[in-house]
Amino acid sequence: MVKSNTDALGIIFPNAHDSLVQELVAERTMASVPFGGRYRLIDFVLSSMVNSGISNVSIVVKQNYHSLMDHLGSGREWDLTRKRGGLNLVPPYAEANVKLYRGRVEALASLVEFLEDQKEEFVIMSDSDVAFNFDFNELIAAHVASQADVTVMYQRSVIPQGLKEDNYTLKLQDGRVTELLTNDYRPGVQNLSMNVYIIQRESLIAMIKDASIRGLLYFEKDILARNLELLNVQGFEYTGYTARIADRKSYFEENMRLLDPKNLDALFPEDKPVYTKVHDNAPTRYAMDCQVKNSMVADGCIIEGEVENCVLFRGVKVKKGAKVKNCVLMQNTVVEAGAEVEYAVTDKNVKITADKKLSGTDTFPVYVAKGHTV
Repeated sequence: MVKSNTDALGIIFPNAHDSLVQELVAERTMASVPFGGRYRLIDFVLSSMVNSGISNVSIVVKQNYHSLMDHLGSGREWDLTRKRGGLNLVPPYAEANVKLYRGRVEALASLVEFLEDQKEEFVIMSDSDVAFNFDFNELIAAHVASQADVTVMYQRSVIPQGLKEDNYTLKLQDGRVTELLTNDYRPGVQNLSMNVYIIQRESLIAMIKDASIRGLLYFEKDILARNLELLNVQGFEYTGYTARIADRKSYFEENMRLLDPKNLDALFPEDKPVYTKVHDNAPTRYAMDCQVKNSMVADGCIIEGEVENCVLFRGVKVKKGAKVKNCVLMQNTVVEAGAEVEYAVTDKNVKITADKKLSGTDTFPVYVAKGHTV
């Protein structure tokens, strides 16, 4: 399925940016937030790594990771069930004296011995709050060509409202990063970091050991930003499609953007498939008198009522007489007969009882927590 031909290993931080969508991560990580009908956010960066030939991927979890473990399993869907390399889940309590990490440096400190035993030349580190589809070999080639110590992926973008206190922006001169700004508040288009980095494995080990001795916590603020004159930190502009989850509003909007076929094709190109956990559900069943317009409907759904401009995840049931418009309904949501739902986001296993009316707005969609009945 996937050839292991890239001299790099991957490290993913699934809990980064959990604070941005506290409602959605009450019982899961940012990486395991459902997205796009049948996927989780981690599927995109993980599939991009696998499609790029990276077959050694570590996921450094912090908390609320049981949902993520259930989703990833042994890594079979991503062809990461291997004798060497493959999928490596790093729990927060590997040793009795290990505490919940506070920053990326502490998270990486638990991986130092593992990194010393690996053979790959490069390490690609990524968060999982941005859904994108990318060939990481382009990043590796640019990193090698520029002879950089560290290369940072960024995109030209306005800083989303939800990221006003959780962003890094770059100032560049001839491709080199001259300033790394934290919590940039400037309006307009900026060089917004995607929190994806590539670095030589031996260099990363040395940096983490030195930072740990000095009690430093943050890779960006404590290592990169303070040493831009000493380190050759290069920027790599990503110009492809991205779906960045910065708050509940952006989660709703990014799902709804996928109803545009152009956006859907950009995130799911035929030559770069996105892999996810296989459920083997039956195909969606549409009743004779149902009405479905401009919607993304996953497998296992039963549609008897009216659905318009919606993203429906697996197993959603819309009963006869129910009307659902401009909604994102996660797995196994049930909308009973006569109910009307508009501008809403429902988590898994939600029930909207008969004849209820639930309505938000395009700027403030209603959110119903997992397992609740309305």
